[in-house]
Amino acid sequence: MRARHRLRLTVTGIVQGVGFRPFVYSLAQRLQLAGFVLNDSQGVTIEVEGASEALARFRELLQAEAPPLARIASVAVEEVPPRQEAAFVIAHSRRTDERSALVSPDTATCADCLRELFDPADRRYRYPFINCTNCGPRFTIIQDVPYDRDKTTMRLFSMCPACRAEYEDPANRRFHAQPNACPACGPHLQLELWDEEAPLLVARRAGEETPIEQAARLLAQGAILAIKGLGGYHLACDALNAGAVERLRRRKHREARPFALMVPDLETAQRLCLVSEAEAALLQSPRRPIVLLEQRPASPIAAAVAPGYRTLGLMLPYTPLHHLLLHAFAQAVPAGRPPVLVMTSGNLSEEPIAYRDEEARRRLAAIADGMLSHNRVIHIRCDDSVTRLAAGGEQLFRRSRGYVPEPIPLAFEMPCPVLACGGHLKNTFCLGKGRQAVVSHHIGDLENLETLASFREGIRHFQRLFGIVPEAVAYDLHPDYLATRYALDSAIERRIGVQHHHAHIASVLAEHGLSGPVIGIAADGTGYGSDGAIWGCEILLADLRGFERLAHLAYVPLPGGEQAVRQPWRMAAVYLARTYGERFLALDLPFARRLDRSTWRILTQMIARGLNSPLTSSLGRLFDAVAAILGVRDEVCYEGQAAIELEMLASSARPDDQPPYPYAILRSGQGPLQIDVAPLLSALIEDLQRGGELARLARRFHCSLAAMFCDLCQQIRAASGLSQVALSGGVFQNRLLLEELVNELQANGFTVYLNRRVPPNDGGLSLGQLAVAAARLAAESEAVPH
Repeated sequence: MRARHRLRLTVTGIVQGVGFRPFVYSLAQRLQLAGFVLNDSQGVTIEVEGASEALARFRELLQAEAPPLARIASVAVEEVPPRQEAAFVIAHSRRTDERSALVSPDTATCADCLRELFDPADRRYRYPFINCTNCGPRFTIIQDVPYDRDKTTMRLFSMCPACRAEYEDPANRRFHAQPNACPACGPHLQLELWDEEAPLLVARRAGEETPIEQAARLLAQGAILAIKGLGGYHLACDALNAGAVERLRRRKHREARPFALMVPDLETAQRLCLVSEAEAALLQSPRRPIVLLEQRPASPIAAAVAPGYRTLGLMLPYTPLHHLLLHAFAQAVPAGRPPVLVMTSGNLSEEPIAYRDEEARRRLAAIADGMLSHNRVIHIRCDDSVTRLAAGGEQLFRRSRGYVPEPIPLAFEMPCPVLACGGHLKNTFCLGKGRQAVVSHHIGDLENLETLASFREGIRHFQRLFGIVPEAVAYDLHPDYLATRYALDSAIERRIGVQHHHAHIASVLAEHGLSGPVIGIAADGTGYGSDGAIWGCEILLADLRGFERLAHLAYVPLPGGEQAVRQPWRMAAVYLARTYGERFLALDLPFARRLDRSTWRILTQMIARGLNSPLTSSLGRLFDAVAAILGVRDEVCYEGQAAIELEMLASSARPDDQPPYPYAILRSGQGPLQIDVAPLLSALIEDLQRGGELARLARRFHCSLAAMFCDLCQQIRAASGLSQVALSGGVFQNRLLLEELVNELQANGFTVYLNRRVPPNDGGLSLGQLAVAAARLAAESEAVPH
């Protein structure tokens, strides 16, 4: 008789709620192994018993054939005494004090469920909550771990005998699918109309139509509806109906920021936009993000969807409800026209997305004509993720649904559990423990009590879910940021302030498993500097522990503080005055002619007296200045609008071989080099006065910045020998600048690292803060005698 051995395997990672236990059961059955598998608070525990050859094969296939949604982080193996068992079983979940189990992100409807959804013979035909272990809600419904039904918001629904049989059958793909349900026992939809007297909403045929069909008909007639999704409510309308889109803008108080669109399939996306194979794969991935794509000429989409943009943000349906709604909407609109819906966050501008039903009724009634909702509770709000392809890979603008809470692996061990509170705009927080960082869903701009409450709730939920009790807290140096105040007011005693731009570069290092040093270029609109100025164009020598500021854009005043951010003409006047003195008022320029002299006089007095005119080295403000000089935009409705529209203008020009505009370096004692762009602006003005095409001038400005950064990196390499460059900060969401700079650097022998797993904007700050805090805590520990 062959000797029997028994192994205990502790598997960590995303291994709960993704069909991992039935996969293990089937694998053990196939290899004729005995034992058990169960969920616990650390992940999945497996004990397998049998011949040594079968056990070796089991260990090999456990990783090679894991379910598509599983993400195995580690497998710890130990030999234990054989029990002489004859069968392999799936045991009940076990809760322990130590938690390290990870939760799967919400996942788009899989192909099997989609086939059943539209199969008239299937018992879940057109059921808007169909799901299985390979798809459906996870993160947004889970309340605690282990991931069992009684720890999700689905605990309110008792399964019917048919669903219970599927749930308990290890061979069924709905085995222990916690959201499992059907029309007989699961959640259901309802449509509420809030303005039934409006002509728009007449001719109701509720007796003949499902709520989805009725909603589709109303949308086709021009209605605006609030629609409950996975992580909150969307506001939806017909994207080809200019009146409906403009009405949505007015009611939502969103003057110009683009709306996201949902299309039924890839073919419709290709009718509207240019879609590469890689972009198609991103659109169709289980994460189902909003993907930014170049819009085709003569697009039928209403102009008010994305004013001033050459791109559209498209996503495919990711819930059964979405698939059914788009299918019904396609039948409700005229034949031949693309069925496309605006699907924007269900909120007023600057507020967090509504996700509770009563909250949605209260907050969205002034915007929408009605609400398509359901009675499956959302436990935590989660916005759509936004991404695109740039410089040869994915670049996230917002990391949320579909990505969160998948952890980011770290190349170092956290000295202790750490909370990093992130920044003020596009806030995320991050919790770190062991070798993993869990970056939160998108919280938003911390500018009101509602968003601050969402930030606090999110931290509590993540701490409970992942069993992380922080022993140190990291925060931005800006004393007025609400996230910073939260950190300083917390009961956590070990507090670590991290400079904004150092955190940006550290986020890149953490992603790529680097410790540095590297040449770091951090470029954005606003970041509190170590000297109290507003930094934003920083060339750093950086590792995880610290940084040296090697160079920066020469300081200029920011007259009126935040008002200068909202009115780019102020920065244009400041930069022209710096370049020409008051002579700029006499220049033969459209900008000089339209400038209000009396207002400018007041601003010059403010600057001279140092009143509300902080110094800034922001590259974002230089983009604002050039946008105003070229007549793109004097005032903005949202952060970065002028720079984005300048990029759109530049992207419309063909590349040429014009040399870059010049710049100068100012040296001041032993301090960092200062980059003087007066020569650049002077040359730009000369081109403008000679009647140069605005798009070509805008493109040459972008290319000149890329050449300038590359030149500075070459100078630093000559002095330091460093040839690794990390790029981060919101300005590098500018695809033209990013790709020009990456190409320049690589052509000159540099290795370039970018943010790929978190956004380069302030949504990635929390990861960088966490990495810096960990490095400093480790250094402190090493310095203490043992």
